[in-house]
Amino acid sequence: MMDFLTSINPGLILIAAGVLCSLIPVSRVRQSIAIAAPIIGIVLLFSSKQDVVLSSLNFMGMELVLHQIDPLSSLFGLIFMIAAILGAIYGWRTASWVEDSSALIYSGAAVAAVFVGDLLSLFVFWELTAIASVFLIFKSGTRAAYGAGMRYLGVQILSGLLLLMGTVQLFQASGDLSLRQLELGNAGTWLLFLAFGIKAAFPLMHNWLQDSYPKATIVGTVVLSAFTTKLAVYVLMRTFAGESILIWIGAIMTIFPVFFAVLENDLRKVLAYSLNNQVGFMVCAVGVGTPLALNGAAGHAFAHILYKSLLFMSMGAVLLRAGTTKASELGGLYKSMPWTTV
Repeated sequence: MMDFLTSINPGLILIAAGVLCSLIPVSRVRQSIAIAAPIIGIVLLFSSKQDVVLSSLNFMGMELVLHQIDPLSSLFGLIFMIAAILGAIYGWRTASWVEDSSALIYSGAAVAAVFVGDLLSLFVFWELTAIASVFLIFKSGTRAAYGAGMRYLGVQILSGLLLLMGTVQLFQASGDLSLRQLELGNAGTWLLFLAFGIKAAFPLMHNWLQDSYPKATIVGTVVLSAFTTKLAVYVLMRTFAGESILIWIGAIMTIFPVFFAVLENDLRKVLAYSLNNQVGFMVCAVGVGTPLALNGAAGHAFAHILYKSLLFMSMGAVLLRAGTTKASELGGLYKSMPWTTV
């Protein structure tokens, strides 16, 4: 029985829990499931064997690896599930069924993506992260949120289409769908590189991040900050570690968002620029590609999910209490919000 359970990709448990939450009207039951599902996923992760294929499927002559674990996927899978737990706890009193369900399916798709071993399975969960997460933006209910959500969805779907096109090109050329180290040099690898670059918010592909994250719900912004860009970093580590172009791209990413952040008045948008900046350090390290640099990128991603989520949680508390996160309209918060200050 335990062998069967550990063969299940933990992300599928979160996705199933998210679907279940959409059917449950009682908020406390729904939110208890939202916390319990990733805890079960973590238990299964630590109970599973490392460096082996735990589940695979032969589909139309293609070998799909649905669940495999190694140290890198374990690290990202663990922090993604921790982030899902923290997001559920944060939204305990305020999250609607849309947020609970969408957040679980979104985080589950990200978790599932880090444990698959082929590009076609990655594509399925890659697109599911986009479709599930957009409802965290729409739920704000404002005209601005709807516009930002539609733009966000369009960009994320484009990323998925590029991923699928690159996968087809690569399969036609090599007959190999495995998620492996690649070299830029043909149409297939460049299409994959662009697909990953959009989700990582590379320069000139980054506007979706600052446009959409600050317009999501209070809980939605916290959840969004944890998964999309870090999933892209994980896949870049899997596929393009050591590509020198990533050093330059990452270096530019560390610099240009800072100038916009300094001029920005909305503190949630400042944090979105800061998120873009920090991902740049990870991308730069992936470009360096040495074991030490890759360990640094993974460690930074792990820590970044925690501290950026905490910062967005703090801004969410300010927005809930003060009704705004515009710096020019705030002041003396340490007096009225001492716990948030800490």
